Amino acid sequence: MKRYFGILLSLIFLFGFAAVAFSKDISKSKCFFTKSLHYDAHGMAYWYSKRQNGIEKLVQIPYKKLPCSYCHVNSCDRCHRMKKNGNLIYSAKRARSMRNCLRCHLREKYMLGLIKKTNVPDVHFSKGMRCVNCHKAVDIHGDGKRYVSMREPGAIKAKCNNCHKEIPKTPSHTVHKNKLDCTACHVQQTITCANCHMDTLIKKKKKIAIPLFGWSFLVNYRGKVVSGNIQTFVVGKNRTFLVIAPYFSHYITKKGKMCSECHGTKIVKDIQKNNSLTITWIENGKLNNIKGMVPIVEGVKYKNAFMRYKNGKWIPIKNPKEPLVQFAGFGKPLTKEQLKKLAIKLK
Repeated sequence: MKRYFGILLSLIFLFGFAAVAFSKDISKSKCFFTKSLHYDAHGMAYWYSKRQNGIEKLVQIPYKKLPCSYCHVNSCDRCHRMKKNGNLIYSAKRARSMRNCLRCHLREKYMLGLIKKTNVPDVHFSKGMRCVNCHKAVDIHGDGKRYVSMREPGAIKAKCNNCHKEIPKTPSHTVHKNKLDCTACHVQQTITCANCHMDTLIKKKKKIAIPLFGWSFLVNYRGKVVSGNIQTFVVGKNRTFLVIAPYFSHYITKKGKMCSECHGTKIVKDIQKNNSLTITWIENGKLNNIKGMVPIVEGVKYKNAFMRYKNGKWIPIKNPKEPLVQFAGFGKPLTKEQLKKLAIKLK
């Protein structure tokens, strides 16, 4: 009997040790979702960093110490968890809902509100399409590679030509000789977050900014002219920051921009004449912005007005420091040669 008891203890020890060792192996291995941009927002951390000339230069706080946990999807629960009959379950249906996406993607939420107010419908949303019609699981869960930005080639698989296989050979599509991306003409407008107030984010864990719209931007990205966007930040009493990047606003129209909306415009002429352009200003205590298509050109100064947020009010900054400027998302400014082509007024 003692012999069998000894064998039993040996088996328990052996398999118990194996189970512990196995559980440790499991804890060391990570699912590929943990490398995705959704998981810990390391794309934001990459462009925020000092080494990329990001706003960390002004804030002087590492990204990991910022209160940005609401930008992270650090478990499956964030998107898939729901209750059914009083029990917790994982739901693919919930994760695919627009409402779920818009809990975090607030700029897209604001854009949907703007689309409803205009008389120019978005070609996709007007047909009842949702985020997941273009962004499949691989865009959400990642593909196992740790990309440093959603603009890094391969990070986002959703593309116009995934659905639009055949592009009509119209003059608009052929005259630019494949140097113009679909977004440059078919993005209706862009919402910009202006004066993102870093002090409020750090101290109160609350995002505060002024939404501006009615404009679009043009930048270079991967050999083509694409739609872009800007974002301005305020740190402390008068330190400021301007970031420029390729950007897709999810407000797409079937009809593209007219030639006259980009070529030979007053905006282009002002840029050529002054090598600068005032794009935001304060009038009657309110931040206003230029309307129309704004090309971002190398060597050109884009003048912005800045405001601080204090006690629930926006206060103009009288003498803000010259903003640090960063090109993010692998974007680049248009060249002076491209500006010359934009200056040609087309009939």
